[in-house]
Amino acid sequence: IDSSHVSHLTISALPCVLYLLVVQLQPCSSCPPVCVCSSSEVDCSGRDLAALPILSSLPSTTRTLLLLNNHLSSLPVMAFANLSSLERLDLSNNYLDNLPAGLFAELATLSDLSLRNNSLTALDRHILQGLVGLRRLDVSLNGLAVVPLGLLDKQQGLTWLSLASNRLQALERAAFEPLMNLQHLELGSNPWECDCNLRDFKHWMEWLIYRGGYVDAVECTLPKDLRGRDIRTVPVEMFNYCLQLEDENGVGAGVMSGGSPPCARATAAPSPESTVVQTETEPPDCVKQRYRPVSVRRAIGTVVIAGVVCGIVCIMMVAAAAYGCIYASLMAKYQRELKKRQPLMGDGEAEADPEEKQISSVA
Repeated sequence: IDSSHVSHLTISALPCVLYLLVVQLQPCSSCPPVCVCSSSEVDCSGRDLAALPILSSLPSTTRTLLLLNNHLSSLPVMAFANLSSLERLDLSNNYLDNLPAGLFAELATLSDLSLRNNSLTALDRHILQGLVGLRRLDVSLNGLAVVPLGLLDKQQGLTWLSLASNRLQALERAAFEPLMNLQHLELGSNPWECDCNLRDFKHWMEWLIYRGGYVDAVECTLPKDLRGRDIRTVPVEMFNYCLQLEDENGVGAGVMSGGSPPCARATAAPSPESTVVQTETEPPDCVKQRYRPVSVRRAIGTVVIAGVVCGIVCIMMVAAAAYGCIYASLMAKYQRELKKRQPLMGDGEAEADPEEKQISSVA
């Protein structure tokens, strides 16, 4: 067989080879039948899915995965294990009631996560583990009653957070202090109890607003005299009784109300009849560094200014009183001298009368 014939056979067999390669590579990067895929987006929304489709064969270039408006109630731990390039994940409008701890562990590039309108009543403190690039988190319209300490510890890059429309009554300040870059926080439509449990978080919100952040309305449900009122408009002086309760009971007022303070102080309970000392150590998730809230700084400044003004007014009043006393004393002395001179002035006039009469007669 000559070389030209061999070349012709090679060229004619080339399409078959390419077809076989495509068939072999297709399972490695295929789109689930119920989804619509493009070069960077996989849209599985609104398909009435009760179970997660197989995502292991999605293209490695997938940046967006949409699973909203389905009937998903649970997710396997390794559901997103191969999507290391994913940047946006939308699981909103489903029936998710529990999320396994390592669900997002492989999504280091994820920046936008939406869990809006599900049935979540609690979040594992490690659920966000691995999401080092997260910028936006939406867990609104769920049934969350608490934000656990440690949940947001590794989310220093988070800029947008929504906890609206849940069952939150109070929040611990220490859970949010790691969010140094937060700019937008939604907390509306929660049954807030504006008591000592919310005092420290109120201070943190004021600090967030002071540095340019946004917080929507935090309307009180209890107590009755504050119902419907935004806690940010409640003067900090109304929480002074919390300090009194702490001093009287030796514990945080939040503990008395059934909650827990942002930082549990180490306490010792020595017994006079025993040498054993029991100590309650500080939890590792507690953020020790504290800053003075804006309202407190302003209150201190107001007290200082008011003290200076009152001092000046008092000095002026003392000076005015002293001047009045001196003036009254001088006037009394003058009146006494004037009375002493009046008879002398009368005699002079009597002696001058004949001379005036004589002058007038000569005239």
